[in-house]
Amino acid sequence: MAGPSDSKRFSERTRLVLGGRDPSEQFGFVNTPIYRGSTVLYPTYEELKARRQRFVYGTKGTPTTGSLERAWTELSGAAGTVLVPSGLAAIMVALQSCLKAGDHLLVTDSVYRPTRQYCDTVLRRFGVETTYYDPLVGADIGALMRPNTTAVFTEAPGSQSFEMQDIPAIAKAAHARGAVVLMDNTWATPLLFPPHERGVDIAIEAGTKYLGGHSDILMGLVTANERCWPALRETFDAMAILSSPEDVFLALRGLRTMRLRLDEAGRQGMAMATWLGERPEVKTVLHPAFPSHPGHAIWKRDFKGASGLFSVILHPVSEQALGAFLDGLELFGMGYSWGGYESLVVPFDCSTYRTATTWNPGGTALRFQIGLEDVADLQADLAAGFARMKAAG
Repeated sequence: MAGPSDSKRFSERTRLVLGGRDPSEQFGFVNTPIYRGSTVLYPTYEELKARRQRFVYGTKGTPTTGSLERAWTELSGAAGTVLVPSGLAAIMVALQSCLKAGDHLLVTDSVYRPTRQYCDTVLRRFGVETTYYDPLVGADIGALMRPNTTAVFTEAPGSQSFEMQDIPAIAKAAHARGAVVLMDNTWATPLLFPPHERGVDIAIEAGTKYLGGHSDILMGLVTANERCWPALRETFDAMAILSSPEDVFLALRGLRTMRLRLDEAGRQGMAMATWLGERPEVKTVLHPAFPSHPGHAIWKRDFKGASGLFSVILHPVSEQALGAFLDGLELFGMGYSWGGYESLVVPFDCSTYRTATTWNPGGTALRFQIGLEDVADLQADLAAGFARMKAAG
């Protein structure tokens, strides 16, 4: 069985099964195996001089990486994809592909915090100035742009605080001034938000999350449209920041079931968010699929669904009471990731690092990752936690 010559005629679910696979090239085996290696041999001097091999060196790709790159490129509607060792590495390669010394960068104030740290340290040392902007600015982003504003970085929904950005409006205004638009699309993946259809030039996803799905890989993926692909690939080749063969193989395996897991995570997440919204301890639910969310209209217009990650604001509680709630949980782990099969919860506070907006939610903020456990069991675990919190005062 060779791969279909035109898989675009199939539904997305079918394309996830077919993407990047060609058993005829792998002696009939269903999955592309793990290729480990650096050196590629050439049969003749002429072919060596011309670098006339499908794969020329380990840093340029292998059949394993090629399979995932092809599948993700098609899924994203992109011109090409590069694979790197982590989500943050993906952000770094993406930004360096479109910035140079003397440039000005606009970054949403609700961005993933390590992105902010990278901009404020490494990019600053290399002569790039970063300005953080209100994530709700929309088309008015144009008023913040300078003659040297080269790129606009977006993330929707916002990391932890879940503001919804109007990506098409930002992209239209940025493109009118010649800027590149980048987006961290990890929450939705291309399945729920097709970034390049919405005006994004360079899209970033952490494969660590829903692509891997089992909390056992580190990976970042960067896709680009025709405009930005040559510079992205050139930057990637120059830096040679590679994802490991084992992680690429596991990501390919995760790709086949990502649609099913993401749909279930969305259903589970909505069920838990609805239940939490009815609890007396909860002041606000920060979930864009909720009609009460300020960005719900944008989510409904631009997104095809929701993942299992959201936040809530509790009514004010003491540190002792919060500790009693968290420490006794049996099914919710405390850890800084998400997108796996297991449920997680972490408290957070954006107030110490926001610069363009003020974070003052009026209570304790918790971010929940809802996994694949039974919803009734998860609710019982949290209900017992709320009882401990009340008893601790």
